[in-house]
Amino acid sequence: MEHPQPLTHPLAGVPARSRRGVSPTTRAWFFLSPSMLFLGVLIAASLLVLRMSVGTKGAEWTGFSLASYAQLLEPYYLKSLMLTLRLALFSAVIAVLLAIPVAYTMSRLTSPLLRRIFLAAVLLPLLVNLLLQSYGWLVILGPAGMLNQALMGLGLIKRPIMLLYNQNGVLMGLVQTAFPLAVLPIASAMRGVARTYEEAAATLGASRFQVFRQVVLPMSLPGIITGATLVFAYNASSFVVPLLLGGRRVPMLAVMVHDQIAPLMNWPAASAAGVVLIVTTLAIMTLSEYITGRRRRMLEASQ
Repeated sequence: MEHPQPLTHPLAGVPARSRRGVSPTTRAWFFLSPSMLFLGVLIAASLLVLRMSVGTKGAEWTGFSLASYAQLLEPYYLKSLMLTLRLALFSAVIAVLLAIPVAYTMSRLTSPLLRRIFLAAVLLPLLVNLLLQSYGWLVILGPAGMLNQALMGLGLIKRPIMLLYNQNGVLMGLVQTAFPLAVLPIASAMRGVARTYEEAAATLGASRFQVFRQVVLPMSLPGIITGATLVFAYNASSFVVPLLLGGRRVPMLAVMVHDQIAPLMNWPAASAAGVVLIVTTLAIMTLSEYITGRRRRMLEASQ
C-alpha cells in the first residue's frame, strides 16, 4: 500500500531563514548610551562655562572680553590659585603616605570577612555626607572641641589651640575626605604584585621592610601615582571643606568662584576662574598619566 505523497516539499538548496539577533556593537552602544548621554551633558555644560568666561557682566552670551582672565593675573587671584594647588598637593602626599600601610594590609588579607570590614571602613567617608563630615571636624577641632578639651585635660596645653579657620584645619579635612580615593587604587596595585617576588627577595636575605621598600613599593608605583592624582583633582575643586573649616581666611579658588556668583553675580569672572582651575588640574593629571604609563611600560619590560 503506497503512502500518500506530501502536498508540499521543501525546496532543495534553499537554506532555512536564520534569526538575526542584535549585533555586539549595537548592544555595546546600547549599554554605553546612558554614560555617553551623561558625558554629553557635562561637555555641553563645560562649553557654556567657557563661553561665559569670555563674556562681560550683564552680557554673558553676547559680549566678548578677556577681562575676566586678565583679572586672574592680579596678585590676590594668583595667590588663591597657588594656595589651592599647594593644599591639594600636600593633601595628596599626606593621604598617600597614610594610605600605603592600609592598602598593603588590605592587599594581604586572606580572610574575606576581614577584607570586607577593611573595605567598609575605608569607604565610610564616601558614604557620609560631606557637609556632615565638615561639621564633625568643627566639633572636634573647635576651641571648645573634643581635641582641645582632651589636651587640656591631660595638661599638655593651658589654653585652646586655634585649629580652625586656617590652612592646617582645611588640610586635615581635605585629607580625611579624600582618603578612600588614595587607598583603593594603591590596594589594587599592591594586590597585583605576585607573592613570588616577595618570597624570592626574602630567600635572598631581605628583611620584610626591605621587601616592602624595594619590591612592593616600586611595583605599586602606578597605583600610588593614580591615587595621588585622584586626591589632588578632588581636593583642588573642593568647596565645602575650605568654606566651613577655613572660612574666608583660606580663600581657595572654589570658594572664590562661589563668592563671585552668590553676592556679586559676576558669572564671567567665576567662569574664568573655573576654566583656569579645570585646565590646571587636567594638565597635572595628564602629566601624572604620562608618568604612570611610562612606569607601567618599564615594569612590563622588566618582567
